[in-house]
Amino acid sequence: MYNVGLAGLTYWSPNINIFRDPRWGRGQETPGEDPLLSSKYGSGYVRGLQQRDDGNADGLKVAACCKHYTAYDVDNWKGVDRYHFNAVVTKQDMDDTFQPPFKSCVVDGNVASVMCSYNKVNGIPTCADPDLLSGVIRGEWKLNGYIVTDCDSIDVLYNSQHYTKTPEEAAAKSILAGVDLNCGSFLGQHTEAAVKAGLVNESAIDKAVSNNFATLMRLGFFDGDPRKQLYGKLGPKDVCSTENQELAREAARQGIVLLKNTAGSLPLSPTAIKNLAVIGPNANVTKTMIGNYEGTPCKYTTPLQGLAASVATTYLPGCSNVACGTAQVADAQKMAAAADATVLVMGADQSIEAESRDRVSILLPGQQQLLITAVANASTGPVILVIMSGGGMDVSFAKTNDKITSILWVGYPGEAGGAAIADIIFGSYNPSGRLPMTWYPQSYVDNVPMTNMNMRPDPSSGYPGRTYRFYTGETVYSFGDGLSYSQFSHKLIQAPRLVSVPLEESHVCYSSECKSVAASDQTCQNLNFDIHLRIKNSGTMSGSHTVFLFSTPPSVHNSPQKHLVGFEKIFLHAQTDRHVIFKVDVCKDLSVVDELGSRKVALGKHVLHIGSLKHSFTVRI
Repeated sequence: MYNVGLAGLTYWSPNINIFRDPRWGRGQETPGEDPLLSSKYGSGYVRGLQQRDDGNADGLKVAACCKHYTAYDVDNWKGVDRYHFNAVVTKQDMDDTFQPPFKSCVVDGNVASVMCSYNKVNGIPTCADPDLLSGVIRGEWKLNGYIVTDCDSIDVLYNSQHYTKTPEEAAAKSILAGVDLNCGSFLGQHTEAAVKAGLVNESAIDKAVSNNFATLMRLGFFDGDPRKQLYGKLGPKDVCSTENQELAREAARQGIVLLKNTAGSLPLSPTAIKNLAVIGPNANVTKTMIGNYEGTPCKYTTPLQGLAASVATTYLPGCSNVACGTAQVADAQKMAAAADATVLVMGADQSIEAESRDRVSILLPGQQQLLITAVANASTGPVILVIMSGGGMDVSFAKTNDKITSILWVGYPGEAGGAAIADIIFGSYNPSGRLPMTWYPQSYVDNVPMTNMNMRPDPSSGYPGRTYRFYTGETVYSFGDGLSYSQFSHKLIQAPRLVSVPLEESHVCYSSECKSVAASDQTCQNLNFDIHLRIKNSGTMSGSHTVFLFSTPPSVHNSPQKHLVGFEKIFLHAQTDRHVIFKVDVCKDLSVVDELGSRKVALGKHVLHIGSLKHSFTVRI
């Protein structure tokens, strides 16, 4: 795109905010609700964009940007918008939930840029907070690059949040806090006056300019014509290659999550199905499949096109759009009654959930539930419900309805989404996707304000907490849920029963009872162990399987009920097994964050979870 004059070489991506609340319209852009998953996704994404193929470690292919820093996840909910919202966050939640993905981006991914967000955190706009910017991003994490504002953030902190009395003061405060680049025109208009008024000196401007130009240098802008360098020959011909289109299909297949599958209903046999009814407002969509911040697809394969390539189909949208004000119930029932099987493609699109559009309801929109239930009741064959959405839905009615034999969540699956859906429904691909976030019942969003940033439950007020790490209530589906057409079993081969933390005899915990010890450099040196597992595919179909390693720490410092320690996706042929090893760093992987934001190793009984396996061990001094 750069080579043909259609783009620059800096990309303000990825979005690594935690998907804290199911209503968030931008949750679709993120890797989900878990800090470890988001951290690994963020650093991996950054390396994929930035790392060059010539071994030049400091050079950049393109410059990535981790956003939106930090505790940003309210866009527009019941009159509360991102330009005015003050996220009140405890030190503990900040350091064990909201900050880890950003830290990983900078420290592990060596990202070229971090973007500060619109909201305030504990009363201070993030783009004017010297502790968060200069203190943490540059000071603690040693960012090698530039800090950029979200678009017009400085204008927002002056005009909407009224954080400063004058525009010059807003410009000065932001630059002094650590901002190097302003998306928008605010600094261009007001920085010179701020310097003349003595609010900021030229050396601070020089530092910002240097950070920006250093990034341009790493991109090769001062090494001659970038078009003649390593990637100079790339152009439009390289985008829609057969290989890249197959990659889009494979990415969609890997991302599809099978949430329900009554014995024997999926996969369907393409030879046994003579007539497939395809019903729903998302059954023949194109643009819906690519979500937001989308590129230009090479071509689309809609769900209907994907399914029709395998069997004869009849099609009815059922509603004129996903809002589904009126459902074509009678026609849909008639079509389903005459079919050997029915696929309902329902869910959301950008009119329901989007940037600047948070949801109030997490039920399927309009009359979708009515249509689904009516069709299921009229059907004689299997009924497969396909949900296209970015956020979770309360589909309890479908989960408990025996007539709905299977449920697939496909996200927004991209240009080849329809082909991928067909691959899974007809069994040419064994589903392996897992949910990256908890699916809550509607009662959760009725009772919990989106603006309450607390992750941990509060029994005194009935507040149930958030995400699988802390939420204490009922779920529709949980983080990590996802079925396969095979059965995978886990066997523990090797794990410790006791882990000893080395402390000096002068340490206070030697003379008094301690519940935890600080995860300091001295304590943590070489404090690790391996978990050995045997994973077997005892099914008749080859497939991929994600092995999750969770830990339940002792209940100190309001620790999580469980948290993700590691995960590995493996491929197993039918009736084969494989050895999997997790390397566990005690201080990094098993520590918890205390009330003051410090990492601690909890002493006492820890429980590891792998599938249905549980293994207890003790950590002591």
